Amino acid sequence: MTPTRVASAPPRERRIAHLDMDAFFASVGLLRYPDLRGQPVVIGGWASPPENGQYARLRDYVGRGVITTATYEARALGVHSAMGMMKAARLAPDAIVLPVDFQAYRHYSRLFKAAVAVITPCIEDRGIDEIYLDLTDLNDDSMALGRALKRAVRDATGLVCSVGISPNKLLSKIASDLDKPDGLTIIGPGDLERRIWPLPASKVNGIGPKATRKLQTLGIVTIADLAAAAPDLLQQHFGLGTAQWLLDVAHGRDDRPVVTESEPKTISRETTFERDLHARHDRALLSQIFLELCEHLSQDLARKGVRGATVGIKLRFDDFRIVTRDLTLDAPVTDAEAIHRAAGQCLKRVTLNRRLRLLGVRVSKLEPIAAPHEPHRPVQLELC
Repeated sequence: MTPTRVASAPPRERRIAHLDMDAFFASVGLLRYPDLRGQPVVIGGWASPPENGQYARLRDYVGRGVITTATYEARALGVHSAMGMMKAARLAPDAIVLPVDFQAYRHYSRLFKAAVAVITPCIEDRGIDEIYLDLTDLNDDSMALGRALKRAVRDATGLVCSVGISPNKLLSKIASDLDKPDGLTIIGPGDLERRIWPLPASKVNGIGPKATRKLQTLGIVTIADLAAAAPDLLQQHFGLGTAQWLLDVAHGRDDRPVVTESEPKTISRETTFERDLHARHDRALLSQIFLELCEHLSQDLARKGVRGATVGIKLRFDDFRIVTRDLTLDAPVTDAEAIHRAAGQCLKRVTLNRRLRLLGVRVSKLEPIAAPHEPHRPVQLELC
């Protein structure tokens, strides 16, 4: 007797969401000071807390600090994160300055992630204010799921987020930025050509200022231009591996999974600069960014309840050369001051004779800690 073959259901098309909290640090600050809603506000620069209802103004700031984040009203005036406070004061002198509050940021980060985990536990944590979620196995349509995610975040925190949903992480990250703030953008059939291709090539995560300028010299300005570029032209100017990656991302191809491993081997923080920075001429800005990376990394370690014995740095120079250095300590660390000090020792082992386009800090050889450890505020070190 011939056995009956039961047809299996076809595999579902992947649905990946990228959820990004809107102006997260600034928005958390506005929860504490709701009277500032609708006004240009910046966070950072070691500002003092308001006294008797009197807020510090950017025009009165004196120092070499940089902006951690800004409200959308401040961004409309040309102010953005990693900008020097003194430069920002020339653009928006009446903007209000609030101090950073890492304890509050960690609290609301935990709240929004716990809220969306009720909808799907398949979450990749990308930092204090953004996550990827795999929605593939859920039955609701993408629009309903996107609305449910946004509603869960708002109900749990009082904050708004933007969500992008597509078949992969690459497109979802771009999509979550298209309709900010409070956006919900779904990339489906035909939307690659309609919504993604007209965007500047720099909108692709991983195409920084240096690559953008090189592409522009080749007449490649938009993602559509990149998709239509001759492969041999890209290989000639970027090398085989990068050329293939550029073509893949331009055509919306990305098979990276949502990684949900609960025990990472390494935790890192890095940032690609809006312009290449000079180790000497931009020393104050680089030192401030370096300090903030260490603070954010300390927060990530504390949130995951781990500490690490090896601290390392990653540098990408303007010629795309990548340099890494590591230092293994006698005892594992989690506080920002210790990370900053060890990473500073690593930096001293690098010859900084070219402009920098990326700076990163990482901690590895991780182990669990018994209780959350409140990071100390580090004393700022010079970059070199």
